[in-house]
Amino acid sequence: MLPTAKLLQQQRQPLIRFLGKRTTPTKIDHSPVAHPAAPSNTLPNTFATYRQAAQQHGPLNTTLGSGTIASKSGASLGPIAAPQGAYFDRSELPNRYAKLEWTAAEIEAIESGGASTIA
Repeated sequence: MLPTAKLLQQQRQPLIRFLGKRTTPTKIDHSPVAHPAAPSNTLPNTFATYRQAAQQHGPLNTTLGSGTIASKSGASLGPIAAPQGAYFDRSELPNRYAKLEWTAAEIEAIESGGASTIA
């Protein structure tokens, strides 16, 4: 009479079916191996050799080269100016690109969801 009630009284049976009993492997190899997506299939010998090659956010060496730009002071590099037609800051842009101020009517229209523009 009530098929829903009969279905609810039955024990829940999952839709997925497993083949055989669960077994754990008898021998698990825990030796370190390179990641499958690594560029080379070799592991570094020591952490120091890894640090020599790692450059995730730039070189990790703490010494500055003698002929590089990092060894010079900012004042010795001279003034920095934007090329013609390029700007470093928004305040340097022409007035046509300036941020427009909101009028009171626009603010009221936004706050009322547009209802103030109809009335």
